[in-house]
Amino acid sequence: MNQLSPSPVLAAAPVAVHRGARVAIISASWHPDIVHQARDAALAEFKRNGLSPAQIALFDVPGAFEIPLLARKLARSGRYDAIVACALVVNGGIYRHEFVTAAVIDGLMRVQLDTEVPVMSAVLTPRDFHDHEEHVRFFREHFVKKGTEVAQACLQTMAYLRALASPTMAAAPATAPGQ
Repeated sequence: MNQLSPSPVLAAAPVAVHRGARVAIISASWHPDIVHQARDAALAEFKRNGLSPAQIALFDVPGAFEIPLLARKLARSGRYDAIVACALVVNGGIYRHEFVTAAVIDGLMRVQLDTEVPVMSAVLTPRDFHDHEEHVRFFREHFVKKGTEVAQACLQTMAYLRALASPTMAAAPATAPGQ
C-alpha cells in the first residue's frame, strides 16, 4: 500500500509546525478553469492547517513546460520552504503529450533533489481528456481532490523536514517499525 499513516508531527501542532513557513504555488495557464481548482483547494487546505494567505505566493506560467524553471528559481531564492505545481497536460493525439509530461515531472524531481526544497506535483496527465462538459466537470472535481491531497503532502513533508532539522530529532536514533 502506498499511503502514509498520519504524521505525529502534524497531529501534535500543525499551526506551530508551520509558523513562518512559505509556500509557492505555480499554476499553468492552460485550462485555468480546471487547474485553478487544484490551486484553490490547496489554498483552502493550507488555511485549514494554519498557513495565512501571506505565507503563500501564487505564480501563473503559460503552460506546464514552464513550471520546472520557475520552480528552480523559486527554490534557489531561499524564500520558500516548499513549492507546489499545478497543471493539466492533455493528450492531443500526438507524442508531445508524453514528451511534455516526462519533461515536467522529471524537471520537478530534479529541482527538489538539487535544491532540497520539496516540490509537490498536482500536474495531472490524463490519457483521455476531451474538451466537452462531461470531462471538464469531472476534471474540475478531480482537481479539487488533488489540490487538497497535494497540500496535505506538502504540509507533511515540511513538518518532517523541520523535525529532521531540529537538534533533538537529528540526535534520536532511527528505529525500524515494530522495534
